[in-house]
Amino acid sequence: MLLPDQARDRAHAIVERACAAGADAADAVFAADEALEVSVRLGKLEDVGRSEGSELGLRVFVGQRSASVSTSDLSGAGLAELAARAVAMAREAPEDRWAGLAPAERLLKGAPPLLDLDDGGFFEPEGLRDLALAAEDAARGVAGVSNSEGGGTSASRSVWALATSTGFAGAYAATSYGVSASVVAGEGGGMQRDYAYTAARHRSRLEDAGAVGARAGERAVARLNPGKLASGPMPVVFDPRVGASLVGHLVGAIAGQSIARRTSFLMDHLGKRVFGSNVQLCDDPHRPHGLRSRPFDGEGCAVSPTAIVDGGMLETWLLDSASARQLGLEPTGHAARGVNGAPGVSTSNLYMAAGRVPPETLMADIVDGVYVTELIGQGVNGVTGDYSRGAAGFRIRNGELAGPVAEFTIAGNLRQMFLELTPANDLEFRHATNVPTLRVDGMTVAGG
Repeated sequence: MLLPDQARDRAHAIVERACAAGADAADAVFAADEALEVSVRLGKLEDVGRSEGSELGLRVFVGQRSASVSTSDLSGAGLAELAARAVAMAREAPEDRWAGLAPAERLLKGAPPLLDLDDGGFFEPEGLRDLALAAEDAARGVAGVSNSEGGGTSASRSVWALATSTGFAGAYAATSYGVSASVVAGEGGGMQRDYAYTAARHRSRLEDAGAVGARAGERAVARLNPGKLASGPMPVVFDPRVGASLVGHLVGAIAGQSIARRTSFLMDHLGKRVFGSNVQLCDDPHRPHGLRSRPFDGEGCAVSPTAIVDGGMLETWLLDSASARQLGLEPTGHAARGVNGAPGVSTSNLYMAAGRVPPETLMADIVDGVYVTELIGQGVNGVTGDYSRGAAGFRIRNGELAGPVAEFTIAGNLRQMFLELTPANDLEFRHATNVPTLRVDGMTVAGG
């Protein structure tokens, strides 16, 4: 696989070809990766998969017309043909007055920040197999676990490069490792499944495989013999692994495309209160060895830590260059793109700051409520904010978890849910988006 400097040079070279072929402006993305995955089941090796690939994407502009093409043919003749084809396509495309490269003054200048995303290592199948077996063995060793869906591990290394005709060229490499386990508890029609996983940029930062497996087994056993919930309004407490989805709905609502198209339930809320004063939501692309850290965004713009919500107030939209132009604003460094197509927007390492009280205190005054550990379905309307999803979890009675429950629905409106949200103090950085335990009062629960 190419080194970052070589990938950067490849991207820069195709931009030069495109301009020589008649493009007024162009940018290019080069992406390469190699990955190894191992799965085991019931103590035996089940599958080993290895993949390698390289691909280049080119976007060109002729006036206000643009086109995007991609290829895995990186030969000189293939790249020349790609550049010519892209320019010919752009000349036939409809005009878009908002499209274009990022403003030159917003591009990253100088050396990129050192984020420690690449540990330089790569696992052999035997090492990954041993981790997968350790995770599954620990999960199967939990009393009550009756079967296994398997243990899995992965290791990968990727290189990503971007070049623009406005003078930007940058690249970086990143490694990624993961361990997971999924098991079944109980017998017959009463079986329940659950899972656990860990992911990290550095192998040394992975959680112990046995701890991951034990957590998967304990979660599955805890779900056995679920009861039913009565219907009615009640407080809902979200486990951190599902609470992060609430933040995802916010991100979709403040993405530039949603705002420009006026299809967001937070359309007129910039600079206004959207959460209680105790809530802060931050995006940190500079987090060392973060799962979504990056030295620059998908258009080459400089990135920096951003307070998206501060003291409950919505401080910013998430804007790429096109949506920023449409709204008469500046890009925010949140552009994201793959090899194909135009940029969209994405956060990096997104997290909600920890609150002031532990989860036990957060639930202490709940006489009758529910603790949600699983969400099912996609019943969320991004235009109105209406929210309705199937769920499973545990009943809360008099401030204590009181047994598993399943087959119920939680509903509300995200605008009101956000205002009623209270975070606990148990924030941990395990994933790309991290939140503590979250309590939302006044939701409607429909029991099965």
